[in-house]
Amino acid sequence: MAGQQLAQNPPNPQPAETPFEFFASICTVLVVGLFIITFVFQNFDIPSSSMEKTLLIGDHVMADRITFAPPARWAPFIDYRNIRRGDVIVFYKPGEPKLFLVKRVVGIPGDRLHLEHGIVYLNGKPQNMPYATLPSDDGDPNDAYYPYRDDFPAVPPPPDSQVTATWSVDLPSHIQDGNLVVPAGDYFAMGDNRMVSLDSRYWGFVPRQNIIGRPLFVYWSFVTPADQEDRTSIADRVEFMGHVLVHFFDQTRWRRMFHRIE
Repeated sequence: MAGQQLAQNPPNPQPAETPFEFFASICTVLVVGLFIITFVFQNFDIPSSSMEKTLLIGDHVMADRITFAPPARWAPFIDYRNIRRGDVIVFYKPGEPKLFLVKRVVGIPGDRLHLEHGIVYLNGKPQNMPYATLPSDDGDPNDAYYPYRDDFPAVPPPPDSQVTATWSVDLPSHIQDGNLVVPAGDYFAMGDNRMVSLDSRYWGFVPRQNIIGRPLFVYWSFVTPADQEDRTSIADRVEFMGHVLVHFFDQTRWRRMFHRIE
């Protein structure tokens, strides 16, 4: 009838979520999150200066565990690829399967390399590596020339060096015409801060199966003392946690947030 308002049916009320449905939703989120953290991404913190200035002590990085993994048929859309020279990698230290390290790949299988006064020669050609530190003659003992480290592998490791006993024995078998030859299935890795980095020069090649991924970006960075990794007691850890809470805003390196690692 004209002028008469039509009555509208009230909307059907949505059924309330039951406690079981709420619990199932939470479990789904946790399972998906656990899968991503376990198989896709993993976070690490940088405890030493061996990768400065690419990575600083106190950087917290997110690592990609997929790109270097063996290709899976169920995920053909993922960009799997081989490890390349220059890649920054996360891996288990050879001989210490519970210790994670972050270094840069310098040599891949089949490469022939040596160092001359800190400069890497790869397959006979000197390499331009602007991210790497080199020995200097400015009087700083931290940058002073060290024969074994800077003219590797021409100079045998001295008895008081930090070279592992296993590598001291194995090293000569991989030297041909003054070059270290990287065997199949292995990689030669070095820290960008070559003056302080304990790397493949000291403990040998990184087996392919030890490599778990590559760091993508810094998601948080906090000013951290160089000796913090050696302070392992509960009291020291609690003290540092309190320090972080108090100085979170003024000692967080905000400019490094989401800094891409290259």
